[in-house]
Amino acid sequence: MRVAVAGGTGTVGRPVVEALTAAGHEPVVLAPSRGVDLVTGDGLAEAMAGVEAVIDLANKVTMKAAEARAFFEAGTRNLLAAGERAGVRHHLLLSIVGCDRVETGYYAGKLRQEELVRTGSVPWTIQRCTQFHDFAGQFMASMPGPVAAVPRVPNQPIDTRDVADVLVGLVAGEPSGTVPDLAGPRREILLDQARRLVRVRGGKRLVLRLPLAALGRAGRQMAEGGLLPTEPGPRGTRTFDEWLAGRAGAARR
Repeated sequence: MRVAVAGGTGTVGRPVVEALTAAGHEPVVLAPSRGVDLVTGDGLAEAMAGVEAVIDLANKVTMKAAEARAFFEAGTRNLLAAGERAGVRHHLLLSIVGCDRVETGYYAGKLRQEELVRTGSVPWTIQRCTQFHDFAGQFMASMPGPVAAVPRVPNQPIDTRDVADVLVGLVAGEPSGTVPDLAGPRREILLDQARRLVRVRGGKRLVLRLPLAALGRAGRQMAEGGLLPTEPGPRGTRTFDEWLAGRAGAARR
């Protein structure tokens, strides 16, 4: 099956492309580096020729609601329209656990994206997923300097390879609407993850606790479990500690 992967060069896009190939499918990467711009639509029609299914992983990291909505609305509208013209039978969107319970500008964009997929004419599946194992590192990367402030909030991180395996299984099946939340094998605390990551990297960066008040309403919502799955569903197998061990091994090599 020929499967278009929007955002196929990203954090989860790369393992999805690898998993599709391993399963005998033909991935088509939709990304600016491959001559496809979802927001403008440039190159999209040509890339979608012969595509039977789409996995939408396209992303823009921003906390500004207007920017997030503009990106996800334009890209999703173009992708759905191209899919309809190409006769796509299944549009699979990866979304985020808690995007309807934690009020951030980025999550507002994801909610708009979900709405467009649900009301579109292409048969669809939406898979919400918890944060990836590298979320703690991404959080710290947003604060350059010798000190990082990280909140003490619970999450249930998952390995991107586990996400890829689930998505490839879903896209090969029938459109299923909104499916149960996908999450990692166990709960973690973001602050603890950040400190463990610094130790594994061998760095001396100081990780301090960020008061939830600094994050406003969103901080309270995350502290109350807003990033956690609320129902039974598929669970990954690779723990955060196993992911860390892999990073430590790669650093030694």
